[in-house]
Amino acid sequence: MTDTSFGQACAERVADAVPRFDQITFVGIGLINGSLARDARRLGLAGRLVATARRRETLDQALALGLVDAATPDAADAVRGADLVVLGTPVGASGEAARAVAPFLRPDAIVTDVGSVKARVLDLVAPHLDTRRFVPGHPVAGAETSGPAAAVEHLFRDRWCILTPRGDTDPGAVARVAALWRAVGSKVETMGAAQHDKVLAAVSHLPHLLAFNAVNTAGDVEHALQGEVLKYAAGGFRDFTRIAGADPAMWRDVFLHNKPAVLELIGRYVENLSALQRAIRRNEADALFDSFTSARAIRRGEALAAGASSPGMP
Repeated sequence: MTDTSFGQACAERVADAVPRFDQITFVGIGLINGSLARDARRLGLAGRLVATARRRETLDQALALGLVDAATPDAADAVRGADLVVLGTPVGASGEAARAVAPFLRPDAIVTDVGSVKARVLDLVAPHLDTRRFVPGHPVAGAETSGPAAAVEHLFRDRWCILTPRGDTDPGAVARVAALWRAVGSKVETMGAAQHDKVLAAVSHLPHLLAFNAVNTAGDVEHALQGEVLKYAAGGFRDFTRIAGADPAMWRDVFLHNKPAVLELIGRYVENLSALQRAIRRNEADALFDSFTSARAIRRGEALAAGASSPGMP
């Protein structure tokens, strides 16, 4: 191979590694889609960035922040000309969002999403879209804040993005979406939708449920003691419950649409909690020590350290 042809081959590989789209349309423009828009603009991944959402205030904010080039409440108008559409609605609204945009998509348009439940999203979206061009995705990153103003650059750096394509999904579409997430710094993994939902129920959904419940329980005691509880909350309580500040609408949908996996994890948690309760009641010091030692070893393990996501991951 000559130096010239070698250089050309390298250039082609670089071009393949950094996807470029004519237009990316974001259906919903909050923390995740807004952060993706910021990175897409910074990296020059699209010729045009467009957003659509139900609330005019959200769109005006996205425009004022420079997240997108155009914004409209008309979903049909927003997706015209887009070769990539990113659904960023709550899980329960994904089917309606797909139905609204489907008739106006380019024949070659790829549709993906950023929801933290995958099997249900597939069920909701499949009746409306060409599933060969739909690549379900979940960037495992986030924060307890929401809305366009929460969008930041580099949110996805060194975070997982899990893709859950169906068996009939176009491999080329999967490759393009995977390249997009790698371009913004994510580590990309592909797995089945059911497996994804079980994994995320354990490492994200259950912890959020516990945080919500812990805050409400402290609130009950606060009321009973007339304001003599929460003012004493120290770092441990604040660190553990910070994710309870996340978007209630999004998490309502997560739990309702990942019901089987979440209920299974709640059952396991209750069994473990009952064992601890019994050990405390019976003064079983060794049992408590062994349980806490096991938890510390898992928490300090390389797998957890390597897979750690940003705060408030959905």
